[in-house]
Amino acid sequence: MTKRIIAMVGDFYHKEEWAVASLNKALERLPEVTVEYAPAENIIEHLQTNPDAVVLFKENRSNPQDEEIETWMDDEVATAISQYVQDGGGWVAWHSGLASYENIEKYTSMLRGYFEYHPDKHQVVTYKMVAGTEITSDESEFEFLDEHYFVFCDEDNTNIFLTSESVDGSSIAGWTHEYGKGRVVCLTPAHLEEGLLNQMLTSLLANSIKLSCGQQ
Repeated sequence: MTKRIIAMVGDFYHKEEWAVASLNKALERLPEVTVEYAPAENIIEHLQTNPDAVVLFKENRSNPQDEEIETWMDDEVATAISQYVQDGGGWVAWHSGLASYENIEKYTSMLRGYFEYHPDKHQVVTYKMVAGTEITSDESEFEFLDEHYFVFCDEDNTNIFLTSESVDGSSIAGWTHEYGKGRVVCLTPAHLEEGLLNQMLTSLLANSIKLSCGQQ
């Protein structure tokens, strides 16, 4: 049975075309999944079409370099997202889909985590998979130059499947849990084109989408 996902990708600091190329590469592994790319600003309308899952690769700030910062997600949108997932939808918060949402409690409580900071300088980040999870089967690892995300994660109430290490320290890089009748997956890599097209990363993204659609 074909599954339909909606993807909202790209922002000021994160190139839409790189995210699209990464997601399309991941979906080559999932021929039963179709994707529709859509602007996040119309998200409530898109949720009303009942997609099987939503992939968000977009931070909350629309104009991060301006003095007056505008954001696209508010409490109304966060409540709609939360209800959609509770009713059985899937949600993949990917890289910048975790960023600048720390003040949207309805959203971060659903994610059970959020982006806190990353060092100014890109470094080689090593990502290590946790064996025997719903998304990862073994303890494989991979690395590339990346924006190393450090996150808050409610470890006691989710399932960690990926960790990260660099010269700047270590953090959690992937976690998943049920939320009502739905499923949430959070994945922190990647920022640069090389990382986004890394075979191991696109495989993880494919597994994340598959799980969020209820196919595992």
